[in-house]
Amino acid sequence: MRTLDIYTAGIRPLLFSGLKADPERLHFQSMQLLKWLDEEEHQLPVKWLRHQLHQSFSFSHSALEQTLWGCSFNNPVGLAAGFDKDGLAAHVWADFGFGFAELGTVTLHPQPGNPKPRLFRLPKDQAVLNRMGFNNQGAEALAKRLSAKLQNPTSSRSPSPFPLGINLGKSKITPLESAVEDYLGSFRLLKPLGDYFVVNVSSPNTPGLRSLQATEQLAPILAALQQENQEQKPLLVKIAPDLEWRAIESILELAQAHQLAGIIATNTTIQRDQLKTQIIQATGNSVTEEAGGISGAPLRNRSTEVIRFIYQQTSGTLPIIGVGGIFTADDAWEKITAGASLVQTYTGWIYEGPWMVRRILKGLAQKLEERGMKAIGEAVGSGE
Repeated sequence: MRTLDIYTAGIRPLLFSGLKADPERLHFQSMQLLKWLDEEEHQLPVKWLRHQLHQSFSFSHSALEQTLWGCSFNNPVGLAAGFDKDGLAAHVWADFGFGFAELGTVTLHPQPGNPKPRLFRLPKDQAVLNRMGFNNQGAEALAKRLSAKLQNPTSSRSPSPFPLGINLGKSKITPLESAVEDYLGSFRLLKPLGDYFVVNVSSPNTPGLRSLQATEQLAPILAALQQENQEQKPLLVKIAPDLEWRAIESILELAQAHQLAGIIATNTTIQRDQLKTQIIQATGNSVTEEAGGISGAPLRNRSTEVIRFIYQQTSGTLPIIGVGGIFTADDAWEKITAGASLVQTYTGWIYEGPWMVRRILKGLAQKLEERGMKAIGEAVGSGE
């Protein structure tokens, strides 16, 4: 059996169906293992294991390298926010082949998130339904963890340049009218520790949060963060796929007025109309009755449409991180040629397994070679 089939043909069916493992519990256990790999990196057995992971899952090619916002990216495929909310494995993700990772979403105040169950797989749709609700240990805990790592002389962030983004959300206990102070508090704690920052106003799982995408709500948040941003860290905003075109235009105008570094397109969708899944087995309820956002394959086309729209509206002057339904090199290529400089995955990685990133990167390098392109930047917005 080919190594790329071990997960999809053996491990995934066992986890998804055979053991009927709770998705959130499985995620927690995985993060504990990854945390151990991060914390014990100076131990010889862990060093050896991480080297083996790097050898197995990574792929390097000079054509995939690029510099954006002064950061060096070895490749354009990153881990999306939501997987490593508390930065437990911040310095391990390079060993799985990723070119960068986005930590969070983190909030100023620690919070448990929404009641369980709150994470559901939809295998028929290659999708996930989540209503986690920004469960995290808080910005101060993340700042302490990342600071300790940087101050530890025996640690190294990764064997190569590896940008870390930090995704900022609003605390549930903070009223909408106090959102500015909430985002600002997190940013003040974390600004020396991230290579770029993301204002998340698009999760459907915090009451009222998406209303902050409106111009009159978003403008004060961006103004306050940029005033605080004396180090000129790249600041991006993450938007929902369910916005009307005019609303996206308004956000783009704000982004340019406040000199944002880019846009992340997109967050999860609240649409249910295209799903094959009708009943959530874990609850017995109709999928239309279950709150939360859908990620994975059902989001693929819409997120690409939004990327293309942003690229065209800004004439390619505002870098885009594309996320939503990336499982293959073709999926990543589609978003890059639509206008994304970087792409992120989360749900696709769950379904396709740890060799997915390597397969995507090899596929992207092959596509560049076939077209006579010397660098991934040439493909961005090429409109194939």
